[in-house]
Amino acid sequence: MKLITTIKQYRKLNNITQEQLAQMVNVRRETIQRLEKGSYNPSLKLAYDISKALNISIEKLFIFK
Repeated sequence: MKLITTIKQYRKLNNITQEQLAQMVNVRRETIQRLEKGSYNPSLKLAYDISKALNISIEKLFIFK
């Protein structure tokens, strides 16, 4: 199973930089970068925090294929 994320698309729709999103969810910018590339699987809490920051459901941000 592969994790696909749409974080980058929703982040850009909201005009939020990686740095800003990282600050909003209390992680480093590199973590956001790795999430967007699909090279990092987030904890449930981080996935929840990102979904709240972007005001989108977890199911739309993280897709398993």
